[in-house]
Amino acid sequence: MTDSGSAEQSRRPAFGEYATPEEQSRRAGRPLPPPVVHTPPAAVPGAQPAAPAEVVEERSAHPVDRMASIALLAYGLWNVITSTFAFLNPSSLMATMMQAVGISGTFSNYSQARTWGMVAGILLIVGWVITAAWSVARLRRGKLTWWLPVTGGVVFVTLTTLCMMVPFFTDPAVIAYLNQQLQK
Repeated sequence: MTDSGSAEQSRRPAFGEYATPEEQSRRAGRPLPPPVVHTPPAAVPGAQPAAPAEVVEERSAHPVDRMASIALLAYGLWNVITSTFAFLNPSSLMATMMQAVGISGTFSNYSQARTWGMVAGILLIVGWVITAAWSVARLRRGKLTWWLPVTGGVVFVTLTTLCMMVPFFTDPAVIAYLNQQLQK
């Protein structure tokens, strides 16, 4: 019998183990704790659910980055507009380039310059649109974005410069000037 008594005692709960907090407080002589009422938040009709706290903090974490990105995109747009007009009128652009290098001849490769100018203009416009769309998407997610307009500008200005170098270096006056420089 002693074995069954010790087994029965080991199965019994200890004092207050299964008691609720109210029962424990009442037996200990303490005041009852306030009841905890769990109510779900009321949904406001027509309101969108609030964004998580970390997303809100992340969006407002870079106000200087937002201003810098928008300013760089605006500068890029101005550059695209003015450069595209210059690319569509290649005669004055190529004459200016020849004067800057010091070539005394006149530019005569107009048909090729017009074609490559249109390609460069379209490439610059498409590049700005891609850069702006990607920048806006990153700004909306609250990510660091200032570097994207800078990188897009460098990449697409380099590509358009290469496009305009094709008719420049195939012009007879430029080829004659380069041959003259190599013979010195």
